[in-house]
Amino acid sequence: MAGSVQVSLPISWSLHHQHKQRQPLSATTCALSKQGHRFFSSLAAAAGDDSSAQRLIRKFVASSSKPIALNALSHLLSSDNIHPNLSSLALPLYTRITTTSWFYWNPKLVACLIALLDQQGQFEDAETLLSESVQKLGFRDGDQDLAIFYCDLIDSCSKRGSKQGVLWSYGHLKQLLFDSPNFSLRRRASEMMIRGLCTLDLPHEAEKLMEEMTALEGFKPSPFEFKCIINGYGRTGSFTEMRRVLGLMEDEGYVLDTICSNIVLSSYGAHSELSELVSWLRKMKDSDIQFSFRTYNTVLNSCPTIMSILRDPKLLPLTMEGLIEKLPKEEGFLVEELIGSPVLMETLKWSCSEGKLDLHGMHLGSALVIMLQWMEELRSGFHSGSLVVPVTVIIVCGAGRHSGVRGESPVKALIKEMMIRLRSPLRIDRKNVGCFVAKGKAVKEWLCLQH
Repeated sequence: MAGSVQVSLPISWSLHHQHKQRQPLSATTCALSKQGHRFFSSLAAAAGDDSSAQRLIRKFVASSSKPIALNALSHLLSSDNIHPNLSSLALPLYTRITTTSWFYWNPKLVACLIALLDQQGQFEDAETLLSESVQKLGFRDGDQDLAIFYCDLIDSCSKRGSKQGVLWSYGHLKQLLFDSPNFSLRRRASEMMIRGLCTLDLPHEAEKLMEEMTALEGFKPSPFEFKCIINGYGRTGSFTEMRRVLGLMEDEGYVLDTICSNIVLSSYGAHSELSELVSWLRKMKDSDIQFSFRTYNTVLNSCPTIMSILRDPKLLPLTMEGLIEKLPKEEGFLVEELIGSPVLMETLKWSCSEGKLDLHGMHLGSALVIMLQWMEELRSGFHSGSLVVPVTVIIVCGAGRHSGVRGESPVKALIKEMMIRLRSPLRIDRKNVGCFVAKGKAVKEWLCLQH
């Protein structure tokens, strides 16, 4: 086998498996059907009764269409499943689905199931399913299908934080990778392997693999691979190495973009390097790299004073000046760098009929700073006459469907507290509880009367 990256691989999936606490990466849970909701409610009511659970699964699969049954299974396999207490039923549900007339074996689905079983400590079941899958793929189109399966397995195990799963798949995929003449397959496999190593905090090994791939004729590292390694070094606090790889990325002709910059900001923020955050934000401005709401999230989540202030909304400063006065010097610099960006105007939609501020995707610190910016900008625009007064003003917070506690939006609670303390005319919309609404004229009068 070509290559020099040395990674210790287990003899088998279950042998010497070290069961450690894992931190799965976030993944989007598929929208669950109404029939699926009823099914999970019934399963929850039958908790602890295996025979009842098996009966409910059998009845559900028999009475459900293919999309509904697979939707329920995909929900259980998602790494942010909102019914984690039912995830142990993923294998029985999958087994029952395999008996239907419409079932077609899907390697990606199986890879997700193997990763889940491994995370749950069901190593024998995971290894059995893995062996069956490898055998099945061996009788199909040869190494290409098998390599794609290993890519899916690395991806699924990475999301579940399964070190053994990533390393096992890595060893087998690497052997196939260097033997394959398929360039697109090499590209995909290389990216999955590098990402997998970086999720295990092995960026040095990932960089060595990238160097080996670069040595292959016609192969050039992709921005994705560079970003994975940059993130890997940054997450482990190896900032000298992180900056070195950033330089290599630029040497290859790739321009630093917002995504890459957010990775760097996240790395500095995770290690409380606030002065480096300030410097990097200024570098972004000097290089015309756009900020995004994720830039706001990353930077403000790294500010301990802001995070402390947000724990008691009743003590929140209600002006930008008041906020900056409460902050230590470096946190104040960070806020000042952020508010000089065009993110607010990109978040704002304004016309004669409607003025809308959309806070979707923003964390609490970002929502606070954007709201204080929003009030200052509107007040200034109304005073100068440069801003038209719309019929309706709307602030979109979301109803909390994707919050830690479903239906309880932290951003909505924050905005509600601010609006009450500021005696704002904006109220929760009766037609959409995820929004605050008011007449544009009332909002103008409220803002202009504050000063």
